[in-house]
Amino acid sequence: MTELTSLTIAGALSLMRAREISALELTEAHLARIERLDPEIRAFLTVTADFAREQAKAADEARAAGDERPLLGIPIALKDVLSTMGIETTCGSKILKGYHPVFDATAVARLYDAGAVMLGKLNMDEFAMGSSTENSGFFHSANPWNRAHVPGGSSGGSAAAVAANMALAALGTDTGGSIRQPASFCGVSAIKPSYGRVSRYGLIAYGSSFDQAGPFARTVEDLARVLGVIAGQDPLDSTSMPNAVPDYLAALDGDIRGLKIGLPAEYFAEGLQPDVESAVRGAVKQLADMGADVRELSFQHAEYCLPAYYIIAMAEASANLARFDGLRFGARVDGADLIDSYKKTRGAGFGEEVKRRIMLGTYTLSAGYYDAYYGKAQAVRTLIRADFDDLFDQVDVLIAPVAPTTAFKFGEVTDDPLRMILADVLTISANLAGVCGLSVPCGFDGSGLPIGMQILGAPFTEERLLQVGAAYQRATDWHARSPEMG
Repeated sequence: MTELTSLTIAGALSLMRAREISALELTEAHLARIERLDPEIRAFLTVTADFAREQAKAADEARAAGDERPLLGIPIALKDVLSTMGIETTCGSKILKGYHPVFDATAVARLYDAGAVMLGKLNMDEFAMGSSTENSGFFHSANPWNRAHVPGGSSGGSAAAVAANMALAALGTDTGGSIRQPASFCGVSAIKPSYGRVSRYGLIAYGSSFDQAGPFARTVEDLARVLGVIAGQDPLDSTSMPNAVPDYLAALDGDIRGLKIGLPAEYFAEGLQPDVESAVRGAVKQLADMGADVRELSFQHAEYCLPAYYIIAMAEASANLARFDGLRFGARVDGADLIDSYKKTRGAGFGEEVKRRIMLGTYTLSAGYYDAYYGKAQAVRTLIRADFDDLFDQVDVLIAPVAPTTAFKFGEVTDDPLRMILADVLTISANLAGVCGLSVPCGFDGSGLPIGMQILGAPFTEERLLQVGAAYQRATDWHARSPEMG
């Protein structure tokens, strides 16, 4: 039998339904692999072994009674930005060390309702601010393909856990590329849903108008299974949309002949690593050979995406992180008076990157600068949304690289915040416009590091992205390759 930790969700469900393996056996195999490999990869902040075993035993009992929920017995893990009742949730920050939420995020509750088994909480850049996990308040995670390289961020722990076969799937969040970029760096599949497709209730906010939770997995089919569980309107989140959730699995077998694919020239501009461009263009040729109609396009306001995104995102971060003051939850450092306590708590609890973004966000929202920066950036955001509307009037999907390069080495860009920001230059436009984006593996560079292709679709067309991604994975085997882990 295939090693249990190498299974897909589809394969694991098939074996459990045939009573060839149990959920407990599957969970124990993953816990053993975490114990063996995670000291080197360091994807997990918390391993919930006892809780996972309880859930697995309950899943086996439910299956024996005839229950067949969509993810019954499937071991998953969660980015530590998602609230989990009674389980420490830190957002990768020392300021929330010791915080145990009294409720589950809606996405988490829906996974539990579907029968999933929770293995633990995953490392991340502090408050999702970063592109490498080097900004974690605790430790950085390593890329399973080369432990000297980063796994991406801010959902680096999520991507690394799936790539290292320590979980069959994981949830991450994407504010400016934090699902798609680490998926590309670690050679796994992942999807950022449209803004409003998945509830943000219980997702501790960085940028409230950008954040979206989404799954990582080995295959597009497995993404469809998880997304079908967590998607849908939530009365606890006023930004979740009432759009019906399609049958994502039913969309996977669709023929892509005649599908119109757009290649925005601005996404293939100077600065792209040659191996990355070659791999993505090779993937596009594969889709063209399968009958897709490929067209060159132009994204009119692409050059303004980066400044508009960072002005708005930092302003929202400044507002959202004001609540972490040492009075209500998390760490507290007592001072001579209330103001001194605020200063000491936030000074000791927040890392340097978080402090930098709070200060920049506060500045752009201050009197005299609000209209010049924040107001102007929101006007540009409207233009970018209009650009996407125009592009999707011409084509069904857009295809581009996920990131300009493959995974960089630890320490390579930490002293250059602007270069770190540029790691998201090809992904942030989707968050500005609220469109959906899928990352699938499409090759490797000369040193053996994975490369991802980004497929973008109009809001609430995730089924189309999954259709294209599944068609590509039926024709290729990049997604089936795993790193040597010893």
